[in-house]
Amino acid sequence: MKLLKKSTLAIATCMTLVLSVGSFAAQNVESDVEKQSYSMGASIGNYLSSQIYNQTELGAQINVQLVIDGVIDALKNEQKMSDEDVLTYLNDRSELLNLLSSQKMQQIALESKKASDAFLVENKAKDGVKVTGSGLQYEVIKMGEGKKPNPEDVVTVKYKGTLVDGTVFDEMTDPVRFALLTAIAGWEEGLRLMPEGSTFRFAIPSELAYGKDGAGDIPGDTALIFEVELVKSEAPSENAKGMGLTGMGMNGMMGSH
Repeated sequence: MKLLKKSTLAIATCMTLVLSVGSFAAQNVESDVEKQSYSMGASIGNYLSSQIYNQTELGAQINVQLVIDGVIDALKNEQKMSDEDVLTYLNDRSELLNLLSSQKMQQIALESKKASDAFLVENKAKDGVKVTGSGLQYEVIKMGEGKKPNPEDVVTVKYKGTLVDGTVFDEMTDPVRFALLTAIAGWEEGLRLMPEGSTFRFAIPSELAYGKDGAGDIPGDTALIFEVELVKSEAPSENAKGMGLTGMGMNGMMGSH
């Protein structure tokens, strides 16, 4: 059977499943046992479908008919390969997928670096944009009149984070509170420039954010853009420890130190 690529995968999978289990489709699924049994099969099918899609997205080829045949043979206890061979070939498959994933991430990071570098060059030439010695770019949207944070302070902020193409990857319209020392380097430096009540826009080079490794949906070598409002800065205290400083789930702010 021809090895299928993503463009024909969905149609081929649907047609194959219809031919394989068409007789079951006419049955009614009424009792709890029948519904539970059908749900088990649907769960397995959904899992396999997502695995097949994810693998073809990476450029891996897969024979959908043989995937279905393997499931059916295993259910019938008529497996045509030994468990040892199955494990060997699955390990080989895993190595291939890891390689393809690594190659894809490297390509994404390369494209992101080019776009980030071009953005930073253009951005720093704009009126009102200042550049620190580390390479952090910032502009003042609103200058507050309060105190500036100390390195050990706990800060309360609102913010919006975007990639250089404008994609929003993180946003908090309600105030969040965290220890400044836990933030990425670009935030740690930038917030210390802001009096309370200020709103700044940061353009953070990747080396002041997540570097070559990236984080979550943020590719490696990616510059990050943040609009940040500093609501409050306060000295740490025993009562402040652990209160709202963790569990923020933020892709673009929390550091690793």
